[in-house]
Amino acid sequence: MVHLDGLLKQVREYNPDIDEAMVRKVYDFCVSAHQEQTYVSGAPQLDHLLEVTEILVQLKVDETTLLLGLLHDIPNVSDTALAEVKSLFGETLFQMVSTGHRISQIPYRNSTQQRVENFRKMFITMARDLRVVLVSLADRLCMMRSLQFESPEKQLQVSRETLEVYAPLANRLGISWLKGELEDLSLSYQEKDKYEELINRISSQKDERERYVKRVKEDLRELLKRNSVEGKVSGRSKHLYSVFKKMERTGVDLEEIYDLTAFRVLVETVSECYAVVGLVHATWKPIPGRFKDYIAMPKSNLYQSLHTTVVGPFGERMEVQIRTHAMHDIAEQGVAAHWKYKEGGAVSATGRDDQRFSWLRHLLEWQQDVTLSSEGSHSGLLDLFPEEVYVFTPGGDVKELPRGATPIDFAYAIHSDVGNQCVGARINGKHCPLRTILQNGDIVEIQTLASHRPSKDWLNFAKTSKARNKIRQFVKDEQREKSLEFGRELFEKELRKYQYSIKRAQTLSGFRQGIEDLGFKEFDDVLAAIGYGKLTVGQFVSQILPKDELKAAVPPKMNPFTKVLDKLSGKKRSVSAIRIDGIDDVMVRFANCCNPLPGEKVIGFITRGHGLSVHSIDCSQAMACDPERLIEVEWDLGKQTNRPVKIRIFCNDQKGMLVAISGAITAADANIISANVHATLDKGGMNLFEIDVHNLEHLNRVIREVKKIRGVYRVERVRL
Repeated sequence: MVHLDGLLKQVREYNPDIDEAMVRKVYDFCVSAHQEQTYVSGAPQLDHLLEVTEILVQLKVDETTLLLGLLHDIPNVSDTALAEVKSLFGETLFQMVSTGHRISQIPYRNSTQQRVENFRKMFITMARDLRVVLVSLADRLCMMRSLQFESPEKQLQVSRETLEVYAPLANRLGISWLKGELEDLSLSYQEKDKYEELINRISSQKDERERYVKRVKEDLRELLKRNSVEGKVSGRSKHLYSVFKKMERTGVDLEEIYDLTAFRVLVETVSECYAVVGLVHATWKPIPGRFKDYIAMPKSNLYQSLHTTVVGPFGERMEVQIRTHAMHDIAEQGVAAHWKYKEGGAVSATGRDDQRFSWLRHLLEWQQDVTLSSEGSHSGLLDLFPEEVYVFTPGGDVKELPRGATPIDFAYAIHSDVGNQCVGARINGKHCPLRTILQNGDIVEIQTLASHRPSKDWLNFAKTSKARNKIRQFVKDEQREKSLEFGRELFEKELRKYQYSIKRAQTLSGFRQGIEDLGFKEFDDVLAAIGYGKLTVGQFVSQILPKDELKAAVPPKMNPFTKVLDKLSGKKRSVSAIRIDGIDDVMVRFANCCNPLPGEKVIGFITRGHGLSVHSIDCSQAMACDPERLIEVEWDLGKQTNRPVKIRIFCNDQKGMLVAISGAITAADANIISANVHATLDKGGMNLFEIDVHNLEHLNRVIREVKKIRGVYRVERVRL
């Protein structure tokens, strides 16, 4: 059983300046808070906290990390107890305890390798302070040591999560002994039969293996002594998990694995490392291609060593690892071997250029030649993955997005259709604008309507290339569709002057040649160009009609402004409700961005190929238009017309609500074109209605009537 006094004695060996009074104060607080709680094993909860702290002492962590180890389960006691942490022990410990608890609540799902890696990044990014990660790893090791008390289903779930997330994190931190124990314990649950078989087979060779190890160690010591090299020789069996994975990967049997035991030589200097490997190669025959120099080229987790495989005594292959004592500390303890803090302040942020997988190297560079201190409370803070943000779907999947991403980017990351139909978002359970910037750990729910389409305005805040490309493509396709329609109208009108239809024109011998001469491949491309205004209809007609027919019917001359209006006229519209300096019957399109209603001040914009576009006078897009193409327009209030408009209604999700809303709209003399109803997670409702109204005053009357309904708390007009 672990005791606090014994732990403090171990801590004093590497940190004689530890504030024992503070440690005991925190310990007494935990005794009081957890007095009636037990761990899953049935032991008092306090025993678990001391076991976590003991693991941290093995890592030689700083005082703050030890205190965090004792306090990490306080959020499971009560919110009141967590608040006491802040008042008794300060903001730093409170934030670290809260962060650790939040990480423990992350919904983990078994998934693809990329999603698992994103989950690991999420874990580290949320923690930001490596000390929180170390406590999480120590807590996970305790959980794995007590996993036999859980149900078989829980054993499989926890051990798989440990293999996919926690063991790789320990490896990334360079803590090899912790990684090895987590993997071996996980294997005992994931592959129970194979694990037991492996244990039995290795145990049956135990005596023979021990004699072999003793002989090789003696030979290595004698080799060092003869060459006057001071060094420490040891032999260790490989972790069962690494043996199991090698058997799986190579398809060989246990008897064919020659390096079940690795021999290690520890010396003082790097030059002695290379000298010893030369002695080993001179004594035993090296295996070609089996020498690895991790001193010159360290692993990403700071591991440094020389590895070589030789044909040793009795003709058996054996692996020898040679490193300095300092390298061995890092190999075993990883980042914890250099867990030092700058006196009285934060560590310098020099060298943050590439922190994805080399961040540990930078951490050690920042912390060289500084003393251990319980101060410097922010010195473990790291922005490990500065370019990414990791957010969750409601189902627990992790999505990796660039920093600054919004719900629009998230929606397109799920599926293109979800992005195209996105009308709203809930972030951590709250309705938020689509331009809201997402933060690490956010849970995002996208609300969609099948009839909705992307808005060009989304390009102002969409961050990912996928989202921007999909929006651009939709806008481009929509513009092409409209241009095709308008180009066809203009072409048909022009042909009628020569008593031709499109079908008859397509039978002309010069039709296909005329398309090619103008530089187009298809007829639709020509119509789109006419609709865009890139090609005049007269240019195309003059290419395809016979010359004598062109001379026989010359269109009457018009002044320039009349020509523009003529192109805008298109199909006859009996009621447009728009006048241009007294001229009506003009091809009018109402802008989707502001969807103006009769009664609002409006302005017209002569488009290239899309007729007259009418905007509200204060519309930002209209203000950005070319002033030379703006034209004064007004509503013809003598003509009554109906205009479609969308309203979004937020209300309680209760019986009869939809009937009441529909009744209020109808009572206000408005016609319902379509309705889309959504129930939300907070027992609310979001309803989108498209209705016909006469004018702005009519719309306001509808909104007033709907707001009178009990349970309706917001009504808004929808502008794209």
